[in-house]
Amino acid sequence: MRFLLFLFALGFGAWGAAALWFAGPGPAGLRGALAAAVLLASLASALFVRPKTRAALALAAVVSLVSAWWLSLAASNEREWQMDVAHAPTAEIEGDLVTVRNVRNFHYRSETDFDARWEERRFDLAKLDGLDIFFSHWGSPLIAHTIMSWSFSDGQHLAVSIETRKEKSEAYSAVAGFFRQYELIYVAADERDVVKLRTNFRGEDVYLYRLRPTRQNARNFLLDYLEAMNELAREPGWYNALTTNCTTTIRQRVMHAGGNLPLSWKLLANGYLPELLYQRGSFDTSLPFPELAARSRINERARAAGESESFSAAIRAGLPLPPLRD
Repeated sequence: MRFLLFLFALGFGAWGAAALWFAGPGPAGLRGALAAAVLLASLASALFVRPKTRAALALAAVVSLVSAWWLSLAASNEREWQMDVAHAPTAEIEGDLVTVRNVRNFHYRSETDFDARWEERRFDLAKLDGLDIFFSHWGSPLIAHTIMSWSFSDGQHLAVSIETRKEKSEAYSAVAGFFRQYELIYVAADERDVVKLRTNFRGEDVYLYRLRPTRQNARNFLLDYLEAMNELAREPGWYNALTTNCTTTIRQRVMHAGGNLPLSWKLLANGYLPELLYQRGSFDTSLPFPELAARSRINERARAAGESESFSAAIRAGLPLPPLRD
């Protein structure tokens, strides 16, 4: 019993210390002191308080205090945001007609030099004819950023990237992303913005795969995304690097929309996710997966397309693009 209590105290104390270090009040010195105090109080409760029942009560008191503070941290939509996440998208749905506001369509000269453009776009759900997923690798091939994009027969595409909503003074940290440092945002964007930014200006390796849902499932999935956008506009939420990131949130939306995507470690090491989706039949399987993956890398086509208005068509050239299933 005492050993189990110690293990719990060690685990909770380490988490509480990290949470206070990243998200605690005041300057670094105060946060460090609070973090050390929580870790020491947790361990002391388990190791030195006698008898075991009092030790458990002392540890419970530490847990309660830290948990109450943690739950008091409120996400906000009212901060000094970086330009690329300055405006959160919202959607208005009237039957088949959807109006999305604050669609990002920046014109880039470099990653940091751009003309900011926020637009209102209208989409006809009756013209929905494709659903794609992008995987963008910026470092390890095991990890990627994922972007969903819905295609319409009138040539429009609505890309949605689930990201951290960073303040002007913030830089992204994968570790800090576990500790309520960033709000969550669904960036609704033109592919010439959110995809070309990664292929042409950041130099990331980007892959595009066409999914094979039914037409109704693709529609339900999009409507669920749009409702999630509206919900975040009403009630902001936190990004979490493990549970609420660019890929695990997609799974949540899939399940909420009535789809099926079983839990897998490949949702975290999502560089493996394309092969999993291929094996599940979510992609076209007329080509062996290595050949499909090679064709799906769009960087050369994206750079060749440049400023062309047909960017979205150009990056899909040569890819199997099966229609939505009825």
